[in-house]
Amino acid sequence: QVQLVESGGGLVQAGGSLQLSCAASGRTFGARAMAWFRQAPGKEREFVCANSWSGGSTGYADSVKGRFTISRDNTRNTLYLQMNNLKPDDAAVYYCAAARTAWVKEYGSTKSYDYWGQGTQVTVSS
Repeated sequence: QVQLVESGGGLVQAGGSLQLSCAASGRTFGARAMAWFRQAPGKEREFVCANSWSGGSTGYADSVKGRFTISRDNTRNTLYLQMNNLKPDDAAVYYCAAARTAWVKEYGSTKSYDYWGQGTQVTVSS
């Protein structure tokens, strides 16, 4: 089992920045692909970004390209999401997720991930 705990959410003005963290514990963290998803009220959970265990492969949703950056520190078992130039449409509960393998072909699908955190709320005021 892998336990994931997100932190760093909060209220920010449009144009501002936040950094989310996801601390992992349990079984091996470094050998897993990791991702961020988000879910706004009344909407389905949507893919934000993902990276491989080495960090060498990444994927981003078009809506966040150029503004969000995913990174990880395998020595600290921590995944990060740096969010810049936030927009009101970015407001959601953000979840981190872990796969069973180092990379997943369908990295944008929730079905590719077996472990999920409880989420952290991001609110963006206009």
